[in-house]
Amino acid sequence: MIRFGPAGIPLSCKGRTLKDGIEDVHHLGLTALETQLVRASVQERTAEPEEVGQMPIDLVSDMVIEIVRKKGAKEEVIYDLDTPIKAEDTLVALTSGLAVNYTDLKKLKVMADELDVAMSIHTPYYMDLVSEGELSFKSMDSIRWGGIIAKALGGSMVVTHLGLYGDIDDKTAHKRIKGRITELAAWYKKQKIKAPIGLELSGRREIFGSLPEVVKLCKEVDGVVPVVNFAHYHAREHGKLKEPKDFDELLDTVADFTGGEYYTHFSGVEHENGNEKRYTSIKKGDLRFEPLAEAMVDRNDPITIISGSPLLEHDAMYMKVILERVLSKRVSKEVKETNNKKEKTGSR
Repeated sequence: MIRFGPAGIPLSCKGRTLKDGIEDVHHLGLTALETQLVRASVQERTAEPEEVGQMPIDLVSDMVIEIVRKKGAKEEVIYDLDTPIKAEDTLVALTSGLAVNYTDLKKLKVMADELDVAMSIHTPYYMDLVSEGELSFKSMDSIRWGGIIAKALGGSMVVTHLGLYGDIDDKTAHKRIKGRITELAAWYKKQKIKAPIGLELSGRREIFGSLPEVVKLCKEVDGVVPVVNFAHYHAREHGKLKEPKDFDELLDTVADFTGGEYYTHFSGVEHENGNEKRYTSIKKGDLRFEPLAEAMVDRNDPITIISGSPLLEHDAMYMKVILERVLSKRVSKEVKETNNKKEKTGSR
């Protein structure tokens, strides 16, 4: 199946909640929504007396993502949300702007399933899995939080950027990112989070995430997959994506790691000297969607295409229209060729 959707709640949506966004995506005839984890924060609090014996997954007051429990002089962090809360436990609650509690997320999952809107999560846009500082640990936390939300929401993917090289070389950057991504993928598996961690191709040369770098990580770490951002790749490769064969080659490169289903981003892009300057609407810039549509029709692979364009849902619908046109022309051509063969055979 080919799915189109926006990177965030549609601009035309009157309400700004995730529920409003899912409904609006469906009404627009789209079938995917990538939710943005941009305002997430955590707060610690002591468990209330009435919460003792309850499980975090069932709390209605907030979304508790972990329990910190004292064991003598040490502290134990418990991620299992079905663990009964004890007196004097410290509860770590996540505020995401997506839902108040897990019950709300589960209701949103049911609604998205009924409306056939595939959900996914994107971590904050500024991520750092390269440095040794506090931001790196916060970035890892964001990926954990994304996984927790994806599990309750039925999300198919947790997409993340990887960070700037800074003042270190690419080999050191790879080693650090590999170690952290390996740890996170193992944590996902232990928490029974089915959504893979999606490593997005980067659009600037100072940011880790070239195609070879992402492919190498996917070869070395189980539980991670490549997220093909066509605009980023196009910019980083000096405007390389021009013909259907160019898109085919790119998709073939990551095919072994996608499980047979691609997750991608598309938008227009302004670029210079191998660096993305900014996203644009699809009608602007030199990255055209028609060649990709032609490649998709030929490949007939399942693919999700998220619009990161400033026009969001409008360009998602525009891509859908282009694909339908390409498909219609292809069908008409095949019918015409079939009829011509029949006429030739009949004339003999």
